[in-house]
Amino acid sequence: MSPSISPSISPSLSRFPVPESLDDLPDDIRDSILAVQEKAGFVPNVFLMLAHRPAEFRAFFAYHDALMERESDSLTKAEKEMIVVATSARNHCLYCVVAHGALVRIYSKDPLLADQVAVNHRSAGLSERHRVMLDFALHCAIDLGELTDEWEQRLQAVGFSRDDIWDIGAICAFFGLSNRLVTLTGTPPNPEFYLMGRVPRDA
Repeated sequence: MSPSISPSISPSLSRFPVPESLDDLPDDIRDSILAVQEKAGFVPNVFLMLAHRPAEFRAFFAYHDALMERESDSLTKAEKEMIVVATSARNHCLYCVVAHGALVRIYSKDPLLADQVAVNHRSAGLSERHRVMLDFALHCAIDLGELTDEWEQRLQAVGFSRDDIWDIGAICAFFGLSNRLVTLTGTPPNPEFYLMGRVPRDA
């Protein structure tokens, strides 16, 4: 039997309309949301916010999965999420800092790392690889983002391939979109994200 969420979805999840019930959604989107709920134990609010526009929901998550779930040359899942947290913090996106901070904690198995990256990665005692990675991520997210010969040399010197460099830039670009949409809609992070990776599951 398929899992289901409350038939009534809180309108406070977005300043724009959200579905009153999953039954109001196209089958593929409803199935995607239920699959996430089954895996995570709850439905991330961003899924319900984006369901306001089904075509954009499909495009958003197709690109997300192509970028974040593909196997990079050397960029790990934890590193990808660190990029999201560092750049989302600079964009003042509470939802993405909290949600992806949870993933940093889970993938890295380090309960302190996400908060350190969000506040100031340069004082967080990171490796040289991670400092360069996040310096470049902020260059892409906040500054012009041009890949100069100097940047390429710095990144390759700490082990990143050209495909990795593309991934770093693409993550910054994609989550810049995500940051702005979540801010536009006023979508809050789920309370469940705050404790993920901080305390044992059975606590």
